[in-house]
Amino acid sequence: MLEALSSFLADYGYLNLFILSFLASTILPLGSEALIIALIYQGFNPFSVVMVATSGNFLGSCTTYYLGLKGRPVLEKYLSPSPEKLEKSERLFKRYGVYTLLFTWVPGIGDVITMVAGLMQLPFRYFSTLVFLGKFGRYFAVAYLTAFFSS
Repeated sequence: MLEALSSFLADYGYLNLFILSFLASTILPLGSEALIIALIYQGFNPFSVVMVATSGNFLGSCTTYYLGLKGRPVLEKYLSPSPEKLEKSERLFKRYGVYTLLFTWVPGIGDVITMVAGLMQLPFRYFSTLVFLGKFGRYFAVAYLTAFFSS
């Protein structure tokens, strides 16, 4: 069984990582950190792992941002985020500004922050730069710590 899992990771590691990272940055309660650690332990290139995870997670956040642009009625109908989370994110966003987007990697509120950025119609260039940097920093830290402790 472990051999089959190792073979599956070796054959489809980057694709699996991209898909999981993409889904993890939507409303779905998933995480991609365990797969990052597993791939690095399997001998995958840490920088490539970071870039694939960052790209997938960033594109998932862009999807959530786009849903935010379509407005609150669509979000409430199909994704039903809690009103408390939306209000909390809006308060954080108004209080700390666009730099809140650097923390979209935080579990629980990160996805809601990206939605709020769309709802508030934040220009995409600010959104994309800050979200990408935040996601990259998170995955870089996970990969660095994994590589450091596995040596």
